[in-house]
Amino acid sequence: MKRFLTAMAICAPFVASAQEIVVETLEIEPQTFESLRQPLGDVTSETVVGAVVAEGALLRGLDKLTGDLVDFELQNGYSLNFGALRVDMAQCRHPEDNATGEAYAYLTILENNGEGASVFEGWMIASSPALNALDHPRYDVWVLRCKTSQADGND
Repeated sequence: MKRFLTAMAICAPFVASAQEIVVETLEIEPQTFESLRQPLGDVTSETVVGAVVAEGALLRGLDKLTGDLVDFELQNGYSLNFGALRVDMAQCRHPEDNATGEAYAYLTILENNGEGASVFEGWMIASSPALNALDHPRYDVWVLRCKTSQADGND
């Protein structure tokens, strides 16, 4: 009798957990696609806008540790120190028809005030700073706009 009760106690969870599985086939409705009502047309030409070399650029630096935000102007061919970084700017360019938009600057950024390794070298674009960004654990540097000699508020 003891064996029978022990066997029943062991098998009881398996008997209670048995379920019936029912498989149904569902109908799938066909998908319909609509075409565009207006034709997109053919691309036959592209517009190329000439770039103008500016005198320098307005850059912004962020110290992520202290939260300090600093704007600084840098002339073409010059360098400056920002925290432990040295920022060298070769050139800032912008489209002829839009001096305040689409500015892009060629920067070289070195650690240890110029004595360390290069942490960035390339073009930074003002309208898309994340496209080619400085990857540094403490500092961020990005381009705001080019500095021009025009009297339109860009100085």
